[in-house]
Amino acid sequence: MTGVPRDPNRLHLHLQLRALLLPLVFVGLLGRAGPVLAGLEEVIVAAKPSVVAVGTFKETDNPRFGFRGSGFIAGAGNLVVTNAHVLPDVLPAGGSAGTLAVFVPTASSEADKLRRATLVAIDRAHDLALLRVEGPPLPPLTLAADAPAREGMAIAIMGFPIGGALGFTPVTHRGIVASVTAIVLPAAVAGNLNAQAIRQLRSGSFDIYQLDATAYPGNSGGPVLDAETGQVVAVINMVLVRGSKESAITHPSGISYAIPVRFVAELVKDR
Repeated sequence: MTGVPRDPNRLHLHLQLRALLLPLVFVGLLGRAGPVLAGLEEVIVAAKPSVVAVGTFKETDNPRFGFRGSGFIAGAGNLVVTNAHVLPDVLPAGGSAGTLAVFVPTASSEADKLRRATLVAIDRAHDLALLRVEGPPLPPLTLAADAPAREGMAIAIMGFPIGGALGFTPVTHRGIVASVTAIVLPAAVAGNLNAQAIRQLRSGSFDIYQLDATAYPGNSGGPVLDAETGQVVAVINMVLVRGSKESAITHPSGISYAIPVRFVAELVKDR
């Protein structure tokens, strides 16, 4: 009984102190569980105005906006980052043929919600695209430093899973960076080679992030946020390493992949 007071009154006080202190010690051992949750709530509120739906616009279509994927605002507020595969294979030429467009769900007026867009730059090797949107600047997200994300760091993914089927309201899922791993390049078999595979082979392997958060079709191009700071650490991507959209919907693995933000920084630089 070393360290425990023998006096009954002092013993009672000692036990009361232990009861008060043990929960605090337990929380300390768990890390910053409380602050992370509070921080994530703030991150979501701050990031939602910067997350947009990417697609096409044509006056004669019904609906006029054709959803294709997610994206987010960068730069000075007039640039949108998304996946290259989110864009149509043949870009609309404008006029009666339609145009690229982004939908801003949180815009204050209906006139500002639908913005025409043009392609500024594309990085097919990393499946990234940069668009310029018309209208007043939107709040951009901050890109994290070039240093790789840490395995185990808390993240949040934002976007529009399953597209308009769930409505155009940004949806958030949280998880961690489960692994930093080299992308699996396609086997050198003629039947497996396509334009995307050839570009990957030429550029060589590069590290991607494996996340323990489930992304669905529609999430592609959305930001992966540091859950504590709200900075963009990566861009959700399913095409480089996953199968068909149908299998992703019916048999989600709970594992998603994302392109590190350093490739985004290179695309946005000086624009």
